[in-house]
Amino acid sequence: MLYPLYEAGHLMLAPMRLAAEATKLACENPFNPFAYAPQSRTMAAGCEMFERATRVYAKPAFGLDVPERVVWERPFCRVVAFGEPSAELEAKPKLLIVAPMSGHYATLLRGTVEAFLPSHQVFITDWSDARQVPASAGRFGLDDYIDTCIALFEALGPDLHVAAVCQPSVPVLAAIARMEAEDHPLVPRSAVLMGGPVDTRRSPTAVNLMAEEKGFAWFERHCIHRVPGGYPGVGRAVYPGFLQLAGFMGMNLERHRDAHHAMFGHLVRGDGDSAARHRAFYDEYLAVMDLTAEFYLETIERVFISHDLPRGTLRHRGERVDLGAIRRCHLMAVEGEKDDITGLGQTKAALDLAVNLPEAAKTYHMQPGAGHYGIFNGSRFRQDIVPLVCSFMERSLRPAAPRPAPVVPAPESHPILLRHGPTMQPPRATPARAIVWPEPLVDRPGAIPQRIAL
Repeated sequence: MLYPLYEAGHLMLAPMRLAAEATKLACENPFNPFAYAPQSRTMAAGCEMFERATRVYAKPAFGLDVPERVVWERPFCRVVAFGEPSAELEAKPKLLIVAPMSGHYATLLRGTVEAFLPSHQVFITDWSDARQVPASAGRFGLDDYIDTCIALFEALGPDLHVAAVCQPSVPVLAAIARMEAEDHPLVPRSAVLMGGPVDTRRSPTAVNLMAEEKGFAWFERHCIHRVPGGYPGVGRAVYPGFLQLAGFMGMNLERHRDAHHAMFGHLVRGDGDSAARHRAFYDEYLAVMDLTAEFYLETIERVFISHDLPRGTLRHRGERVDLGAIRRCHLMAVEGEKDDITGLGQTKAALDLAVNLPEAAKTYHMQPGAGHYGIFNGSRFRQDIVPLVCSFMERSLRPAAPRPAPVVPAPESHPILLRHGPTMQPPRATPARAIVWPEPLVDRPGAIPQRIAL
């Protein structure tokens, strides 16, 4: 019943929202003599704050000064490419940014895309709002997410670089491991994991602790609701975006309260530049999307509660996902010193679990002073992280030295202790396999062309 009540509340506030907008226009109209009274600016500011607090924010646009093209599309995901097809663009290395499907739209990574445009052909996953996907399109769970990653690596390869921002780190790693286990010729050249919850037993944050304390049943009972009428996905079980937004804002409630108080002051004083920056940030931050119930619950259970990937028990379509199978795809882990979403060491765990990947193919960077958002956006990201990532991806394209036979790692001197379970040791490595290096993708019926204009 929560979703219909939420929708009803917005409908009930619609007349008041219209009245607030009309009052704001009247108070700012230069032909209105009362608009020059000191109280008019205060009233206009109050009306704007009320309208912004009660509106439903639409999906933002990327708004970059380059053309956008959809080059791959399925009901739950499409891939957006940036730039007009040209010989100059195709000469650049290919980079697929896998955006998180965690409540916000892919446009939240606008700054991430912009930073790599000068040096790469940039693609980004644009996940669909689950309430906009008809129930006839079927389910979309964690296995389907991994399937989508594999399909994208095949479609955009060869010599593809991948950057997984936060939540996609686990399915991207799983997809790479499955492709490596099958000696797939189109496995990505490199993967950059930015603040990903690979092993949430390390430096657990409030988000991780809540998942363990509440348990799977609590999330299933309190967080899953049916899409009401009026949307294409009516009847689909989802984790509503407004619940995710409430969780985001609840983590830093004082900061958001102070930001809105400052916004009111900017409007009253006529500080248009500061007010515009506030609007731009919150237009993005408050635009949220629904997630399918199966994806949300499976992620909670398998990533945050059972820790299947680091324990070596994660399965994809019945097949075990073993990071020890990764031997060709270079890995880089990026973490923020002050990340309160993904604690230090959680992303670096991927490098430790890829026991058969040469050390020369592994890179780690901890950004001092950066929080979760700062490792994929902002000045520190542009100045410090982007050059390191570009250098890492360039190295991954160089011919590799002969690899030694895989070995089984010795037990850790300080094994990880689970809160409610036995002592866990690193998973054993898989036997050696013949390595098949990437070859050009041949045309075949139903294949997606390799060029940018897919």
